[in-house]
Amino acid sequence: MSDQPTYRGSCFCGDVQFTVTGEPDAMGYCHCESCRRWSAGPVNAFTLWKPDAVEVTRGADNVATYNKTPASYRKWCKTCGGHVFTDHPTMGLTDVYAAVIPDFPFRPAIHVHYQETVLPIKDGLTKMKDVPAEMGGSGETLPE
Repeated sequence: MSDQPTYRGSCFCGDVQFTVTGEPDAMGYCHCESCRRWSAGPVNAFTLWKPDAVEVTRGADNVATYNKTPASYRKWCKTCGGHVFTDHPTMGLTDVYAAVIPDFPFRPAIHVHYQETVLPIKDGLTKMKDVPAEMGGSGETLPE
């Protein structure tokens, strides 16, 4: 992976630092109630990576985990409470929140769980009712 781009990120205080290498499998916005409550915002910008593309370079022992469901292991810094990742073991992917990778060129392509939106967004991107079929969802799309 050394010839691929690497981007640095961190939690709010910087005690947890990490890199992501290469390109994510997907980028977009999640509108589900769990992500809204976790991010304290109306929508969460995600980047989904293979787990081996994500490396905690500092503060691994300072990362706490909460799993509301077996599908999502949400991770944050024990010092500042800053959210950094969600591991999705059933998908084999790690969501690194776009906001914590400041120099990464975020190019969203999709909205997921749009049936739960509280902030309709008219940006021309595909609006999935839940998630794509290849990720275990219905694959249904919704109008903007």
